[in-house]
Amino acid sequence: MEIEPITLSTPRPVRRPALVQRWDELTFLHWPVEPERVAPLLPAGTRPDTLDGVTYVGLVPFLMRGVGLGPGPGLPYLGTFCETNVRLYSVDGQGRRGVVFRSLDAARLIPVLVGRLSVRLPYRWSTMRLRRKDDVLTYSCGLRRRPAARGHTSRAVVRIGRPIAEPTRLERFLTARWGLHVSWHGRTVHLPNDHEPWPLHRAELLDLDDVLIATAGLPPLTDAPVSVLYSPGVAVRFGTPQRA
Repeated sequence: MEIEPITLSTPRPVRRPALVQRWDELTFLHWPVEPERVAPLLPAGTRPDTLDGVTYVGLVPFLMRGVGLGPGPGLPYLGTFCETNVRLYSVDGQGRRGVVFRSLDAARLIPVLVGRLSVRLPYRWSTMRLRRKDDVLTYSCGLRRRPAARGHTSRAVVRIGRPIAEPTRLERFLTARWGLHVSWHGRTVHLPNDHEPWPLHRAELLDLDDVLIATAGLPPLTDAPVSVLYSPGVAVRFGTPQRA
């Protein structure tokens, strides 16, 4: 039975943050995919989260700012870098929705090492760049430095559109996510987060050249994304891992 879509409110505020950061200049690109195609890629104890029988693959480039431990403050240089993630959508036996990252490319080595060693997230150290000219954003993710170097991996060009006053059910489903599921020391955990509702805009995808999705073990996506959204960003607080 499908769980009803979550709202844009925050059901479980993080009162004692273990990690703080900002996610700025985000673009959300999403494609539909059959749940059975991605179920084997999710951690034990979770299943694909669906809306009307469909789940989604997301490609999300953005600018990370001010990563810091505990309540902060975040680090202005080491904690600020470009990132692009490929993600799926999950729900566990307790009904907690989340994301599952298939890959995370980031332009700063120390956060990559911390993410890989502490939370077991599939971070890669990559050359990345974000350019903005008026209302057009260009995200570039090039050479993967470690653990395996690769060539050009992703480039997306997006034009920002009008603000969204009331997100659709699909837009809520894709963006109102209050945690992630990850395999951690032989078990699956849910890592909760807390932030204000996303300020969302319509957006137009002008150009996309991407192999990150296929490299992450997902089926190649040749059609245009069904959802293209932009957000100027939010401040985020992460709690401590909870067993799924």
